[in-house]
Amino acid sequence: QYLTGRERVVEIGAGRGRFTAELAALCGSLVVADISPTKLQLNQRSAQSMGYAQRIEDWVECDVADLRCFQDAEFDAVVCYGGPLSYVTDRRDKALAEMLRITKPGGRLFLSVMSLWGEIHSHFAELITRDIRLVQEIAETGDIGPEAVALASSMYHAYRSDELVRFLEGAGLVVETLSASDCLSSTWGSLLGNWRQDERRWRALLEMELAASRHAGCVDMGSRLIAVARKAT
Repeated sequence: QYLTGRERVVEIGAGRGRFTAELAALCGSLVVADISPTKLQLNQRSAQSMGYAQRIEDWVECDVADLRCFQDAEFDAVVCYGGPLSYVTDRRDKALAEMLRITKPGGRLFLSVMSLWGEIHSHFAELITRDIRLVQEIAETGDIGPEAVALASSMYHAYRSDELVRFLEGAGLVVETLSASDCLSSTWGSLLGNWRQDERRWRALLEMELAASRHAGCVDMGSRLIAVARKAT
């Protein structure tokens, strides 16, 4: 919908390559970036074994909040899926500013962050056994980590949808699309494998998932919030 197949794209926080193969097929050229050299190596091996390494321009080690290795307005689009913008916590303004800097005027940022209400929904059974004051603090602040409840091995910030929109618009971006990730199936992981065996059922589930994830009433209930935002020309 947003890529023509000619764009030069950078994937920030690519990790082992969960999204890299699909991105490589959708754009003209792709630069893969991550803070972990080990994950970059795994990403490269995966690209080689799956046969799309020739579509990757380079693998670059860098921090999402320090992209000095890239020039201003170098890319048509920046992709940062998964959790980088949630895990940088108090450096999120710097991280977003850096991604904006390397994006061409009129270019797009494809972003995802942890969803606050989605996280609470997914871990509700565990949360209600904890100190209610800690749970209330999570709901109020969006800050989640081992100090409060054992939902993660490190601190991260989960967003409300309106908070994410304010964050992006505050940086001068125009938010074109906001949706959820797996808002229907996030708590049914144990059953997805069984449903996957039935192609007709699986396709129907995917269609419902996509429709629900775009619906305003469901956008906060997935494990991630996904935004497509455009940089001003």
